[in-house]
Amino acid sequence: MLDLSPPGADGSPLKDPVSLNVGGEIYTTTLDTLTRYRDSMLGAMFSGRMAVVRDSRGHVFIDRDGKVFRYVLNYLRSSCLDLPDGFSELPLLRREADFFQIRPLLDAIRRYEASAAFGLRGGPRGAMIIVNLDYKVRLLHFNLRHGPENYELCTCSVRAFTVELFCTWGAFLALLCERFSYRTPQGLDRPRPCRQRLNWLKLEWVPRPDELPQDQYDKQRYRGLAVTNPEVDQQHDVMNTHQHPYDITDLQAFVEELLKVSLVEGFRVDLVSPDPAEILNCTSLRLVKF
Repeated sequence: MLDLSPPGADGSPLKDPVSLNVGGEIYTTTLDTLTRYRDSMLGAMFSGRMAVVRDSRGHVFIDRDGKVFRYVLNYLRSSCLDLPDGFSELPLLRREADFFQIRPLLDAIRRYEASAAFGLRGGPRGAMIIVNLDYKVRLLHFNLRHGPENYELCTCSVRAFTVELFCTWGAFLALLCERFSYRTPQGLDRPRPCRQRLNWLKLEWVPRPDELPQDQYDKQRYRGLAVTNPEVDQQHDVMNTHQHPYDITDLQAFVEELLKVSLVEGFRVDLVSPDPAEILNCTSLRLVKF
């Protein structure tokens, strides 16, 4: 028999440890773990914003898949998506993450799916990524039109970024080419490895400063760089890599995104130059897969 109660059986707040009955599976955890993401459904349930249902033994009852919930709970504990080799219930786990409205977990699942689409799970030990980063500041002069015969000579500075990346693992390089896109007047355009050296990827982009009009930016044939997070159409299970792109406006943001993807695939930072303590401000970086 189920009992719909306030957070505590006597109306008082729940206390640690918390016992859950999820679809018949019993779990024990803490309030800090369950409320790690305050805007999720679990965050609402266990912070007192929603009533909870109890079973006959006093466990908080949640009518969801109990076996898959272990991966949800482990993510809440560690903020890492740890799945066994050959895991075959990813669509079910995605539905559970969506039900509980745990956005970071949904993002982690989408990254996992994107990696799986390229056959990346596993990969060769000893695979290496070598990255060199550089930028130059350039002064750009342009005419700003105020009227039929009224022009003003303007000057602004632009930052031109260059990343040269060597990777011994071709499938991972292909994933990076899906992860990043150039912004052009015609829309998003995928980068490609160098034709003569297929293990090399060179990225060059110039973010548009606010003071530079779009038409002048396009006239210089500049292009921006964006990150496209793989999204999944939850009704049709279709991978769509053109959802929610966001701009890379400096080298720090590029390094951050590269680390997100590479660490998930088992790479570890092996060398940072010039200062190992300032990895996001590095000029060169080496990662090795162990």
